[in-house]
Amino acid sequence: MTLVFATNNENKVKEIRAMLGDSFSVITLQEAGINIDIPEPHQTLEENAREKSTVIFEMTGKDCFSEDTGLEIDALNGAPGVLSARYAGEQKRSEDNINKVLQELDGQQNRKAHFRTVISLILGGQEFQFTGVCPGTITTERRGGDGFGYDPIFIPDGSDIAFAEMDIAGKNKFSHRAKALQQLITFLREEGKKSLSL
Repeated sequence: MTLVFATNNENKVKEIRAMLGDSFSVITLQEAGINIDIPEPHQTLEENAREKSTVIFEMTGKDCFSEDTGLEIDALNGAPGVLSARYAGEQKRSEDNINKVLQELDGQQNRKAHFRTVISLILGGQEFQFTGVCPGTITTERRGGDGFGYDPIFIPDGSDIAFAEMDIAGKNKFSHRAKALQQLITFLREEGKKSLSL
């Protein structure tokens, strides 16, 4: 099965391909010859994920999926949430976003947070959604040199190192995106069995 992944983020593509292995073939927007930045105009991850998958399905007519991810911090009333990528401005710079979070949490004892990913799959013209959550805490300073986004300041529950200190395989043991993707994979395998039995 081949799916178009509605993203231009190479880091997300690497994570997802590492999990999918040879089970499914994933084509990026670039590989599909699509060069657009899909807007994320909505107030929820669910709506933004649906927006992206719908746009790509309407452009290509192919089965596709998208995802939207937010970092939700307890002490900031769930911020940055849906604005995670542009928390410090439309330039979407991870360094700026991290700086803003660390400043806002300066002196704050409650550093609990969670990442939440919503995947929107369009298969045969019908949409399905899958959600993965990774609870953890925000560090007081950057740690590690791998990963992307907020990875240098997020330690998942059950670990004593930040996402940016892990390789992809290590991160995928905890990751919100990996949890949502596992649901997607299970669903696709079940759909594949159904089609074979028809």
